[in-house]
Formats: sequence, structure tokens, C-alpha cells
Amino acid sequence: MVKIGMFLGERYEILEKIGSGGMSDVYRAKDHKLNRDVAVKVLKQEYNSDRSFISKFRTEAHAAACLSHPNIVHVFDVGDEDDLHYIVMELVEGITLKTYIAKKGKLEIRETIGIAMQVAQGIEAAHEQHIVHRDIKPQNIIISRDGKVKVTDFGIAKAATTETITSSTMGSVHYISPEQARGGYCDERSDIYSLGITMYEMLTGRVPFEGDSAVSVALLHIQGEMVPPRTYNEMIPVSLEKIVLKCTQKKPEMRYRTVTELIADLKRALMTPNEDFVQMNALNSDGPTRVMSEEELSQIKSEAHGAGDETEVLEPVDYDDMERENRYQLDYDDEEDELLPDDDDYDDEYEEYEEGKKSDKVYTIVGIVVAVIIVLLALFVLGRTFGLFDFSGGNGSGNELTAESDATEVPMPNLLGMTVEEAESELSALGLDMKLSYKESSDYEEGQIMEQEYAEGEAVKRGTVVQLTVSRGTDETTVPTDLVGMTRQEVTDALQEAGLEAEFDEIYSDSVDEGLVARVSPGMGSTCTIGDTVTVYLSLGPETRTTDVPSVLGMSESEARSELESMGLTVGSVTEDYSDEYPAGQVMTQSVRGGSTVEEGTRVNLVISLGPEETTEAPTTEAPTTAPPTTAPTTAAPTAPSTEAPSTEPPTRPSETEAPTGGDSPDQTLPDQPVQ
Repeated sequence: MVKIGMFLGERYEILEKIGSGGMSDVYRAKDHKLNRDVAVKVLKQEYNSDRSFISKFRTEAHAAACLSHPNIVHVFDVGDEDDLHYIVMELVEGITLKTYIAKKGKLEIRETIGIAMQVAQGIEAAHEQHIVHRDIKPQNIIISRDGKVKVTDFGIAKAATTETITSSTMGSVHYISPEQARGGYCDERSDIYSLGITMYEMLTGRVPFEGDSAVSVALLHIQGEMVPPRTYNEMIPVSLEKIVLKCTQKKPEMRYRTVTELIADLKRALMTPNEDFVQMNALNSDGPTRVMSEEELSQIKSEAHGAGDETEVLEPVDYDDMERENRYQLDYDDEEDELLPDDDDYDDEYEEYEEGKKSDKVYTIVGIVVAVIIVLLALFVLGRTFGLFDFSGGNGSGNELTAESDATEVPMPNLLGMTVEEAESELSALGLDMKLSYKESSDYEEGQIMEQEYAEGEAVKRGTVVQLTVSRGTDETTVPTDLVGMTRQEVTDALQEAGLEAEFDEIYSDSVDEGLVARVSPGMGSTCTIGDTVTVYLSLGPETRTTDVPSVLGMSESEARSELESMGLTVGSVTEDYSDEYPAGQVMTQSVRGGSTVEEGTRVNLVISLGPEETTEAPTTEAPTTAPPTTAPTTAAPTAPSTEAPSTEPPTRPSETEAPTGGDSPDQTLPDQPVQ
């Protein structure tokens, strides 16, 4: 018996039980040799003495141990210890694709293609080793917390050969291929069919075939017409719909020949979804023809059990169909999936079908029996009416009859708040079965029974299938409160962890650096529904504001200062200079041209006019000569006054000539080219 804390193989410490199925239990364990957590699948004690069960238990390990691929759950070890038979495998933290579909209803197109491609790549790796999975379904596909998709549960996988596989190896009825349903030859194309059904469910939120029993669903796979997925989801591109339809053709030769071909078409559908490029395979005229007549349908059972010495009969391995106990440890769960019954139940279903051939004879017999019953009932009523029958006599036979009738009914227990396993145990003890459905609830934790079909204490006949509703937990979530200042990747990860999607926009922010989260909408701490989209605003940094520069030429200094400041500009240095054009006191130049556009706060330097520069010519004073006077007077004519017109050029600015010497004259050189 496995106990918490015990060691297997002097290496694996059992930490907790995380799942249970028909033939095995699954535990989280610590691998002390490699210092990692693993999943350990242990065969239940009641099967330890049955060598055939032990052999089937090892089938999964032998099938998967030789496979190493990122999209396949790895098998690390297999062992026996003190009558315990166990398999050690990778522990994947995540949820099953079945649970993911149930939460979202149906998946987005790109998401469906991405998941399908990863599953197909895992199957491709198995097919390259000539291993057929034969039980591809959403319950056997795990989506890890980092988005990696992995295929698990190779419990009925087998090396692909030319041997016939009987109906006892069908796997799960909703995803089974027609050839598996017939009990005929099964190869890699059977996995392609099951993957096609899985894609159908991802795109539509439903499986294509439903029925009252496993056999009725299996027959629909053989001869039923599939409703095109676009009927339920008009957003599906034509290329993707054709891929699904090609995968799910009744005849294997009409499907993709290899998973590699399927992957190529999925990649193309991702790039050009609306292009009609999928080529349907031509039927091989030399291949076997199966016309599903009444005769063939009636022979399904005999085909499954009369294949002769070449037929290898493998019992269905259901120990991998585990109920979920931990949300993030779902390598082995099989929620709500209707599996094919065991051999005896399957035979009984087909025996009922074969008996349908003799319906005429049966109807005749039934008619006679019904007539006899009616006559007896009539006699009984008449006898009671006229007192011919007395059931109140001394032998108490009437009371015994009532007690026998009551023994077929049991009081309904209160299952609310129980786990699925607890409810199943309660019902089984009373001879009742259960059927599960799931929905969100804020009152019950995930995995608890939240509704039951019959009230507590209500009389229910033994054998009744009781409808129970299991809580998925609340569908509400909260926007994280510490998003401001995160990077784009950090906020995306935080929202995804809360079950939310992110879309991005940009805004200016004076307080948050460029590229970081400035705010979100809905706001942090808000309550949302899982799957909602949160708008994330990334900072562009402070906003740059511009303004037009006014012309202040001819204004007084105070007027110019007021005008510039009103436009968001700053007055820089103010100097003075002579000007013949502008009167004294007016702005004669500005460092930034009027009419130009600049950032707010730009400095504008001003030069104030001093008016025209005044020029006064000082009189010339000649020093007295000491030379002796000449004897003869000069005959030179007197110099005529100058007739040259006065200069009209403005006085030269000090900045354009030599700097004045001495004194504290202000620096009149402008930092920018002045504009007059």
C-alpha cells in the first residue's frame, strides 16, 4: 500500500495523491536523485495478482519510453517494489485541453491552429517510431502553464503492424475512428481522424457525434454524416474547415496520408486562412470498399471477435482516465468523457443489435405477453373490486410485497459540497449511477458538487442515473494591483496569470518612463470575467508641446515680454543697440524669427533700439608755427567747403567692430543671428 512519505526505489518520495483511475493511482513525488518533482503512477493493489493487468499497465511505459519530444509527456522510469508496480513520468503543471475548451466554450482560430500543430508534432514523433497512440482526445492533451502542449496517456498505444485490432481497444467513443469502431485495421491515419475530431471540438465547442450509448456514437462514426463545423461557427476559415473535414473522412485513404502533410496545411492555414488550398485525396479504386449495409452493421460484433489467430486482442486500458483533484496537476485526468464500456457491456450492446434482426418474432412474442398481462390486470382489478382477493390476511403477504417493492428504491443523499469521488462513492453504495455537467459558481469551490437532480431524502430507484452539476469555480477574476511601471512582457504575463487578455495603447505621461505601463482599463483591482480584455496604456514619456513665435519687432520691451510669455515662451537676454529704423525703446531684433514653430519654453533674446547714433565733428586746432614768415605771400586758392553728402549708413554695431575698451559696456553680441 502506498503511504505519504514512503520511498519507491530508494529514490522517489511520495508527497501527495493527485489523481485516481480505474486501474491506478497517481501521486506527486520527489525524485531525490535529480532533485525534481515527478508523477508516479501506481497499479492498484487488487490487480497485483493478475499478470494480464500488470502487462497492460506496462504497455504505456514501453510505448512512451522510447519517445522524446517537447510535445509528449516523458516517461522517466518503471519499477516494481513489494508488489507495487509503478511508472515514473514527467509532472506537467497545467490543465487538460478538455477543461480549457469547457472554460472558453470554443477557441479562437489562431489558438486552435497553434494547439493542433503542437499536438500533431507530438503525434508525428510517435509515428516516426511506428507507434500509434489510438486514443487522441482533449482529455489526453495537457496545456502547461507556460503554454506548451503535450500529449499524454499512451495506455493503448501499440507499434503499428498489419495485425487487426479488435473493438476492445477503441479508446474514447467520441473521438474514435471508424476503423477502430469496426474492430478492423488501425494505423497512423486513425490518430489523424481523432485529431480532426479534437480540432472540431476546439472550433465549435462540441463533438460532432452524440448518442444515447457508446455503440450508437460508434455507429455514427462509421456511417453518420458530420455537420460541417462552419455551421456552428461562421468565423472558421474555409481552409481550416477543409483540413478538419479531410482529417475526419470515413475512409482512411481519403485522409491525410501522414501527420507531416497535416502540419504543412496547418502552417499554410495560419498564414493564408481564406485561401482554398486543401486538396482532398482521390479514393483508391483498388482499395477495400466498405458499404455499410444492414448485413455489415449486424456483423460488427463478429468482426470484432472472429479475426482468427492473426487478431491480437488487447483489453481497454482505462487506468489513465483519472478524475481531477488538483487544478495544476492534470496529466492523467479524464473529465466527463464517456468511454466505451468493458467487453461484457460492449457484447451486450451488440447482442441487442443482433436481436433486432429478429424483431418481427420478438414483437409477436411481446404482443402476446402484453395481452396476457392486460388480461391478468383486468382480472386482478375485478377481483379486488368484488372482494375476491384479500391481501390483509394473516400470512402478511401484502406487507411482504410492499417491502419488496420498497427495497428497489433508496433515499437520495445530500451530495452538495462533496467532491466527484465522494459523490460517486455515496451513489455506488446505494446502487445509483451519476452523470456530470459543469458550470461556474461563486458559492462552491472548483470540483465540488453544486447541484443534484433529486432532493435529499427523495426516493430513487436503484440503477437510476443521477444528474450532478460540478462547480468550475467562479468565472470572476481581479485585475492585478501592481501593474504600473511594468514592461510590456511583464504586464502580459501578470494578466494571463489572472485569466485576462491584454491589448495595448499609448499615452503621454509625466511620471512614468517611456515604454512602461502608465495605467490600465478597467482599473487595477477591478472585478472582471475570466477571458476579458484589459487595455494597457504604455507611456510615451512627457508630452512635447509646441507654439508659434509672435513677431515683437517695434514693440516696447514690456509689450514684447508680455506677448512672448503669453505664447509659452521665455524672454532671454535683453540688450541695446543703435538703430536708424526703430525709434529708441522699441524692439529692433529678436533671436527667433516671428511665425516659426518651436517648443514651449524656448528662450527668445531681444535687442532694444537706442535710436540713431549721433555723430559730432570736433573743430581742428593748429599749433602755432615757429618757422619764420616767408617773404612772398601764398598764392594758393582757399580750400572750398566739402560738397560730399553725409553718410546714410547706420552706425556700426559694437559687435561688428572692435570691442570697446574700458568701462562695463554690456555685451551686445546676440546668441542667434538677429533678424531685422
